[in-house]
Amino acid sequence: MKALVVYSTKTKNTLKLAEALYDTIRYRKELKSIDEKPNPEDYDFIAVGFWVKGGKPDPATMEFLPKIRDGQEVFLFATHASPRDSEPIRNAMKIAKELARKGRILGTFGCQGELSPEMMEKIAAQDTKPAWFADAPAAKGHPDEKDIAELVHLFNTTCI
Repeated sequence: MKALVVYSTKTKNTLKLAEALYDTIRYRKELKSIDEKPNPEDYDFIAVGFWVKGGKPDPATMEFLPKIRDGQEVFLFATHASPRDSEPIRNAMKIAKELARKGRILGTFGCQGELSPEMMEKIAAQDTKPAWFADAPAAKGHPDEKDIAELVHLFNTTCI
């Protein structure tokens, strides 16, 4: 069995989760940025990590997910500034599952991820702020050790 942990990140939040999953997998594995454009055909199992933009997976992930082949085992994980079970996050995961529909989704995980100070300043300066921005300060310090432990536990109970 050969596994790929592929991630898309701007703030390294999703990378933290990807590295934890990579360390958890006990068979042949690779860790790659989605920017490397890995070929999903080369793997039996793929863990796909993404950040959420406008209630959807980021653009690079939206391009990658439909390339998953029939029956391929998939685990989806995401970071975002919104609360864990908010509508934009549920919607983003629903879209990710639909895009990866040829695969066999074994599980999903999402947690808050801290916005960069630059992004916080940029959005704070806007006249009209997105609804999720009110929750962004609560994301400071995330993903934290508890988030990572939850991810690893979920992964171990659903994928291994």
